Amino acid sequence: MFDILEFLADARDGFTLATLSRRLRVPKSSLLALLRTFVERGYLEQEPGGAYRLGRRAAEIGLRPALERQLPAIARPLLLDLAERSGESAFLGVLVRDPPEIVYVDKVESRERLRYTADLGERRPLYCSAPGLAVFAFLPAPERARILGSLALRPFTEATLTDRAQLRARLDEIRRAGVAVNVDEFVMGASGIAAPILDRDGTPRAACTVIGPTGRMLAQRDMLMRIVRAAAHKLSRDLGHSPP
Repeated sequence: MFDILEFLADARDGFTLATLSRRLRVPKSSLLALLRTFVERGYLEQEPGGAYRLGRRAAEIGLRPALERQLPAIARPLLLDLAERSGESAFLGVLVRDPPEIVYVDKVESRERLRYTADLGERRPLYCSAPGLAVFAFLPAPERARILGSLALRPFTEATLTDRAQLRARLDEIRRAGVAVNVDEFVMGASGIAAPILDRDGTPRAACTVIGPTGRMLAQRDMLMRIVRAAAHKLSRDLGHSPP
């Protein structure tokens, strides 16, 4: 069992029974009962295809960094679902702090000919992108104030908000709503809806986002807000977050 825990602490993706057996040099028959116990106790979850990944209880015993490394794999089915239900492109963006920005680490592109796209590894500012605003709003108050005071708020479009007092009020509104809506603020003609992915302590680690042409996004805005928020809540629970 300790060998399994040490393997989990270094894991970056889900794993199969065969992979674990090969890595630990333990027969699959000996491991299977242990893995079933891990699943029953919530330390592992088993996917429909049979692979295992960390469960929310893993975060509660100090395996949170390993769980966060697996976030792209955990989020992948939800991104596929968001793209399918919305018809738009879905992205997973994680927070980096030097400088404070969002980095796209996974995506599922829309099947529409006219669609929004971005390369993995591209960065987005906190103050005028949907995933950036979603994460920015949920940062601890001292960090939020420090970043707000230090950011250079340059306009990317005519719709970019560059007034600090207005931006502060907007972040408060996003916290109340639990979701950020961006209309033409980073790219004219493209709009996004994002919600934060919170860890056990309620700290934002990432955001899931749906982005597309502004007309199509606004036409289904309420529905998109609901499904994006629900996906973020599910991923937050997977990281051990229990909302009040």
